[in-house]
Amino acid sequence: MKRQKYHYGDDPSQWGELFLPDAAEPRGVAVVIHGGYWRSQYGAELGEPLAKDLAAHGVAAWNLEYRRAGNGGGWPNTFADVLAGIDKLRDIGAEHNLGLDRVVALGHSAGGHLAVWAAGRSRLGQLGAPDADRQLQRKDGDAAVHLTGVVSQSGLLNLAEAERLNLSNGAVSNFLGGSSEKYPKRHKFADPMSAVPLRIPVYAVHTTEDDTVPMSQSEAYAAAAKAGGAPVQLLKLPGDHFALIEPKAAAYRKCRELVQQLLG
Repeated sequence: MKRQKYHYGDDPSQWGELFLPDAAEPRGVAVVIHGGYWRSQYGAELGEPLAKDLAAHGVAAWNLEYRRAGNGGGWPNTFADVLAGIDKLRDIGAEHNLGLDRVVALGHSAGGHLAVWAAGRSRLGQLGAPDADRQLQRKDGDAAVHLTGVVSQSGLLNLAEAERLNLSNGAVSNFLGGSSEKYPKRHKFADPMSAVPLRIPVYAVHTTEDDTVPMSQSEAYAAAAKAGGAPVQLLKLPGDHFALIEPKAAAYRKCRELVQQLLG
């Protein structure tokens, strides 16, 4: 496989690495978004094995790094980075014949949150949080690259509940710069639950032995999205939280199949 790194900004964390299969021209792109409860000690090295595996199975993979809480990220920079990182595909797509009519995201844990949130980018202005909306730099129109599907791997898809449960010792408040009581509009804007229903397929995959992100995170999102008529599916797979990012694990292999399915 071929791999090439590109920067989409001046910060050391604003980059992505494109992994290309050796075989025929890839159809579309899979954006790999790593987790780590949005904290700076966890980086794109978590997504690299997945990007390599996808490329080995004929899928072009864009392993995306972004600023996290603790290295210049958090609100609103992490959100701006994820959108800008996805939009960077517009600049490099022609060079590699990527075909941006199909761009799906594979996001694990906090990366699942960012993937599903990014899939709702066209609805952000309708969420009733104009102050938060003004703080976020993003492209719109033809410059934007829109996701056509998401595979969320034990994603944090219900931020209000994650904050209430104090997951990972206050990770949500740490990420958003304060509590929902202090910044209600910001929290609403950042929560994938606010943008349901999305009109693209979302697979909310969750492992049954996950003791890092509760199954209720995926269950709540899937229930709300289904109630709104969205094409969402909840899949419960055997394994722990990290089986989803272990290329040899059955749980991960199912996620790869879903990515391939979404890319057609």
